[in-house]
Amino acid sequence: MAKRRKVGNLLGLAVLSTVSAKPMHPYEMAAVMRARGKDRDMGIKWGSLYTVVGNLEKHGFLAVEGSVREGARPERTVYRITDAGRAELADWVRELIAVPEPEVPRFEAGLSVLGALGPDEVAALLRRRLDALERRIAADAAALAEAGVPRVFLIEGEYDLAIRRAEAAWVRGFLAEIEDGTLPHLDTWRAFHETGELPPEIAEMAERGAPEEQ
Repeated sequence: MAKRRKVGNLLGLAVLSTVSAKPMHPYEMAAVMRARGKDRDMGIKWGSLYTVVGNLEKHGFLAVEGSVREGARPERTVYRITDAGRAELADWVRELIAVPEPEVPRFEAGLSVLGALGPDEVAALLRRRLDALERRIAADAAALAEAGVPRVFLIEGEYDLAIRRAEAAWVRGFLAEIEDGTLPHLDTWRAFHETGELPPEIAEMAERGAPEEQ
């Protein structure tokens, strides 16, 4: 089970990782993290950066190093990582790598209520998704091949590419079942959307809920 952290926002992890290289002010932190694609890796909300930095300082993970002024811009506070911050960073990374946590993607949420749409519409939507996935896979694979940096700095990109390829393979297979008519109960699904009535045996199953594991 994941620990309850003093600063649990993943943006805090990105900040600690970024500042571990050298002291920075928040504007520089954001520029470095954007350049490294951290907003893609962690779903970062940039509007909370200053709050997160403040919380990291409050809990002793960052400390003020000084301030800088560049041209006519306002003075900016520079932060450095503390020993406690380095320990928190290492512990957080260990947890993320070693401890599996349930994560529900939006796609999975949509699949859980797929019956709200008819099979023909679902097939069209899946084709759109598959096209988008295949374009993204091709672009990401090319980017990884041309990156020209040690593989250890590309691992999260490799993982993301593997997940996308697995998703595309599943979508391709499910779509084929709909289009070639081999999906079990496809006729029942289609008939429900044509008539608005569930067959009695399906309605009974829906009322009972999912069968219990044996």
